[in-house]
Amino acid sequence: MKSTPPQHHSAGNSHPESLQSPVMELEQASESHRLLPPPETPSSDAVSGKYVVEDVEEDEEAAYEAREKILISDFELESDNHSGVPPFSFKKLWLFTGPGFLMSIAFLDPGNLEGDLQSGAIAGYSLLWLLMWATAMGLLIQLLSARIGVATGRHLAELCREEYPYWAGIVLWFMAELALIGADIQEVIGSAIAIQILSRGLIPLWIGVLITASDCFIFLLLENYGVRKLEAVFAVLISTMALSFAWMFIDAKPSRRELVIGLLVPKLSSKTIRQAVGVVGCVIMPHNVFLHSALVQSRSIDSNKKGQVQEAINYYSIESSAALLVSFIINLFVTTVFAEGFYGSKQAESIGLVNAGQYLEERHGGGILPILYIWGIGLLAAGQSSTITGTYAGQFIMGGFLNLRLKKSSVQIPFALIPLLTLVAKEPVMGDFKIGPTLKFAAWTVAALVMVINGYLLLHFFLSEVTGLFFGCLIASGSAVYAALVVYLILHSNSNQFS
Repeated sequence: MKSTPPQHHSAGNSHPESLQSPVMELEQASESHRLLPPPETPSSDAVSGKYVVEDVEEDEEAAYEAREKILISDFELESDNHSGVPPFSFKKLWLFTGPGFLMSIAFLDPGNLEGDLQSGAIAGYSLLWLLMWATAMGLLIQLLSARIGVATGRHLAELCREEYPYWAGIVLWFMAELALIGADIQEVIGSAIAIQILSRGLIPLWIGVLITASDCFIFLLLENYGVRKLEAVFAVLISTMALSFAWMFIDAKPSRRELVIGLLVPKLSSKTIRQAVGVVGCVIMPHNVFLHSALVQSRSIDSNKKGQVQEAINYYSIESSAALLVSFIINLFVTTVFAEGFYGSKQAESIGLVNAGQYLEERHGGGILPILYIWGIGLLAAGQSSTITGTYAGQFIMGGFLNLRLKKSSVQIPFALIPLLTLVAKEPVMGDFKIGPTLKFAAWTVAALVMVINGYLLLHFFLSEVTGLFFGCLIASGSAVYAALVVYLILHSNSNQFS
């Protein structure tokens, strides 16, 4: 496939029909026969769980080819304008279940788990309320991401390519890839640490990194056998995490009273401010915003039929909420285990992914299945799953911004959130499914809060780590460019509101 830079025109054939040669028409006809099923295929085959094949524009990158999409039977009520939405169905909810759980992996990656254990060890149970509300804020952003993917039939990277000038599209793509690389490093190292724990140190970290990288591509090969196969792999990995950390939670016997108070009573002190900022800052991952808008297109939805779009949004909202509820419970397990075991201890300030297993073994001892191995299994599942979704997100981001069709073989948050909130409120993009003033205000409030928190983290890092005039000037120049880009995105959003 020919690599092309970001384009800003709508999808379509770049050659007028009148200029196509007979040879080109013959090639296109041959390609159509290769892609499309025989015309006599009976309509009765359009049943739940089977794949639908539709005509696809060959010149445009797509999150999923038509043959890969899952056809939902009995999608909408019969009506003249296809605007009817049928009653709720658990069977249909099951068919829509999958994308939200893949998205939820970003809330469970090794970086989040390290934030959980440090929050518990340093702040005890006092930040559980913040974890709950931070997850709710993350849910709001992810629902908007799913909404824009369903309503437009395109994912966020594709829409950004069309919405912004060439140079802005290149910057957005570069920042999204940079954020993805930073997240991937944590995820791969987390898996390598887990492999080292489970091998009792026989496998060094560098070999663990190689194993993780190879496993990632092996798992992604499952997509060649259908989207549902890949979703099943993630279901197993999430279940492994849930069972492992639930086992640790039960074994640690945390205080129920402190747990309930931590959830219901907001509490924050100067000693726990950094952990609080980390809890909120880890919730919204830029690559995850791009990823979710693409994942929801794995089901065959006609964006021209309001009934299908609305029903898909409804089911995806339920599924995403359930997925993030599961992720919240898993994060809760990890936080309370380390709050119960290490809050107020001398190890609290030094605990992290590398030594957490050792500290757990010293605290809880062995048993039939030592807690060290339980922690290692859960951490491995978190690292493997998040590495796979990170690779998956990278394909969509590059494909959307650069219009490349690729096979699936903290700083950057404004560059994902601002375009999302700009586009999801535009009537030319979303049509009847654009968000209203109340939801728009809530979404921008959440985005502003997260950006301010991440700005605080960056400022703290620069003040504590950057020394010397040269590096100071370099950081100041970079910060000025960064601020200018963020201001440009905001001004572009405001100009679209009044145009």
